[in-house]
Amino acid sequence: MAKEKKTPKNRTKEVPEYKIKLVAELADKMKKSKTILIASTSKLPSSQFHEIKKNLRGKADIRVARKSAVLRAIDAAMKPGLDELKKNIHADIAIFFSEIDAFELSGLLSENQSPTKAKAGDIAPEDIQVEPGPTDLLPGPAISELSGVGLKVVVEGGKLAIKLPHVIVKKGDAIKPNVAGVMGKLGITPMKVGFEPLAAYDSNNEKVYVGIKIDKKGFMEVFRSDIARARSFAINICYVSKDTISSLLGKAAMHEKALLAKIPGELNVVKEGA
Repeated sequence: MAKEKKTPKNRTKEVPEYKIKLVAELADKMKKSKTILIASTSKLPSSQFHEIKKNLRGKADIRVARKSAVLRAIDAAMKPGLDELKKNIHADIAIFFSEIDAFELSGLLSENQSPTKAKAGDIAPEDIQVEPGPTDLLPGPAISELSGVGLKVVVEGGKLAIKLPHVIVKKGDAIKPNVAGVMGKLGITPMKVGFEPLAAYDSNNEKVYVGIKIDKKGFMEVFRSDIARARSFAINICYVSKDTISSLLGKAAMHEKALLAKIPGELNVVKEGA
């Protein structure tokens, strides 16, 4: 009689102690921190990672952990609204624990991004225009390479010079290999590398904010433009304030001169002598 084969019992694999400790540590930081920010570390060189970490010392504690550990820590922290952060957690992320505002922290990450060369396939963050002027390139293959992306070149002093300004790639377009090659030779670094803020949890409001990337330079340009338009509108409707009074007085003086020019000579003399 054949012996009955015994089915081995399924054994649950024990979770290593260091993983349990990591999840507990992350959960504890989540409970105690005002802001929990998730940022992508994709394409971030190790050297820059450590440089940014050094720059943010005292402002934020940066931790890197596997997605599974972060998800378990969120469950263990049991903070209202924190579960929403799970939607923005994937591979290649870093977690920032801080007591400063989420948007202020995001702004600091933007400030710590560094310019870098573009690679084929990268998406242009803005119109990339090459300005006229001399280059360090010698005549030869470089002539056809620069001409191939629409640049007008001449030889000056034995080296190539760009004759006219030209946009070689528009904002939002993928950068072609030949364009990336030309930018590399001209020393153009249109891309930025650093932590990319994805989302943040504010424990005071018990809310998750998504799309928190802060472009301070772009914001200031828009802000200045809005101020100029607001001032122009205030002057047009004759709204008096410390920012408009000088322009309004100047405008009134110009109107006075225009009116006096239309008054008959005799009346004008009487008015001036009154």
